[in-house]
Amino acid sequence: MSPDKTTTAEDNSDRHLVNTAYSLEALNDEFVFIAGPIIATACATSIAPSAGLIAGMIFLVIGVPLFALQSATEPPASPKRTIDPHPHVILRKSLQAIVLPTLFIGAFFGAVAIVTVSFTDELGHKSQSGLLLALWACGSAIAAILNGLIKWRISHAARFLFFLLSLTLLSVPFLFVDSIFWLAVALFFNGFAIAPLIVGAYGVAQTSVPSEQITEALSWVIAGMPLGGAISSATAGWVIYNYGAQTAYWLPLGFMTAALVATLPYFTTYKGLIGYSSQHD
Repeated sequence: MSPDKTTTAEDNSDRHLVNTAYSLEALNDEFVFIAGPIIATACATSIAPSAGLIAGMIFLVIGVPLFALQSATEPPASPKRTIDPHPHVILRKSLQAIVLPTLFIGAFFGAVAIVTVSFTDELGHKSQSGLLLALWACGSAIAAILNGLIKWRISHAARFLFFLLSLTLLSVPFLFVDSIFWLAVALFFNGFAIAPLIVGAYGVAQTSVPSEQITEALSWVIAGMPLGGAISSATAGWVIYNYGAQTAYWLPLGFMTAALVATLPYFTTYKGLIGYSSQHD
């Protein structure tokens, strides 16, 4: 979205700016996820249960037109290719290798959010769920800053795989939390793998397609996460209702494991992406 113009204009002169641009995008996202749960929880608990949803709708009605008016940050328009047109981006294995795992990553995000709210409710501290989710986003925001400052010497694909494994391992502590304090600790450190993981996904998508198809490629990656989140939210609700929130914390780990498994059919693709980048460092 917002980094598109930066990546298309600057990638040839300094590829590190691509990483910085996507890290800034991730940082801005985390500011939203820090403030959003706190505002929604405050509205829902102090005004009415539906007030949190209404607040979100108000932000959406205001934010979408403001975003649409930002013509200065639009990626440059590309003419339609009638001769030798590019294939559809989703047919590229390099993009499929990112889109499928991010579907499960989105499911992970949705499951953690739903289970955390239910866990705090079971402990009698439902009003603290917004603060806990904000703390989760704080960890990711810090990681976004650090990720943007580092001039990485490894490829986007290698970083994506590394942080995918890291986020999976950092989901294990959720199985052992038994208090609000330890849940806060687990969420905070879990967040450290999120922003770099998303930046890696965006980077692979951006470098996998011609410049005029970057927006479409990023749209596939971005769209997969809320789709996965919608599916996992329904699944998490059923598990919580039947087995409790503590047991439901197996779901995030399960979705991250599925994300790892989803990369296996594309082993050769990742090997090529990593090798190609190392040749161009």
